[in-house]
Amino acid sequence: MKVQSLDRAFDILELLSREQHGLKLTEIGKRLELHKSTVHRLLNALKQRGYIEKTSRGSYRLGMEFIELASLYLNNLELKTEAQPIMRELSAATGNTSFLAILQENEVVYIDKMETHNSLRKYSIIGKRAPLHCTALGKSLLTGMTEEQIRKMYKSGGIKAFTDKTIVSLDTLLKEIERTRQRGWSLDDEEYEQGIRCIGAPIRDYRGEVIAAVSTSGYVSVITYDRIEEIAGHVTRASKDISLRMGYKID
Repeated sequence: MKVQSLDRAFDILELLSREQHGLKLTEIGKRLELHKSTVHRLLNALKQRGYIEKTSRGSYRLGMEFIELASLYLNNLELKTEAQPIMRELSAATGNTSFLAILQENEVVYIDKMETHNSLRKYSIIGKRAPLHCTALGKSLLTGMTEEQIRKMYKSGGIKAFTDKTIVSLDTLLKEIERTRQRGWSLDDEEYEQGIRCIGAPIRDYRGEVIAAVSTSGYVSVITYDRIEEIAGHVTRASKDISLRMGYKID
């Protein structure tokens, strides 16, 4: 789509966002001073993607896809707002950087982090993506999926190894996810980055569904094996506190 067409598509979306009952094609063209054929072409493109819909009266209004995008943005904004003070406490308690992430297109997407004074990562990680199978955040997010969904996800290809400790067997990964469900926290033991250990836990919403994950990471010299259980306790408490703020009811 050319830049001019993109601008006009946004003009249509902005116009319809102000019209509760929608507008007909001719009215949209009149208000935006666009030819009928141009409006028709853009409306069809937006309609096919679900960003607008045509009513029984023949008018156009914003579609469910657009509303869903806005809802996801607002939910993530609320999640970050509610999680930040808890992530700050987690970083203070563990002495490590804490991270907040969501699942998007079968990948981990970092949406927030809370650094310590001697932060492990000085560079920005917000918006970066990571694999699910070898990160603590990813394993926690996978607990919200069924075995069938996980198998389907990895059906098309093998599981990529990032270090010599990466789990590359699907059956082994499924056992690891079940273990994560049972104990309530996940472990990345140098599976994504050599020398880095990470512990995570899932975050649930009012429906009880996994919507995000929180974690803390550090060098293996800091998160030693004898500290894993202790740090996992801090992470699971953080995940429960954030979940409660997102409306989750703990039995």
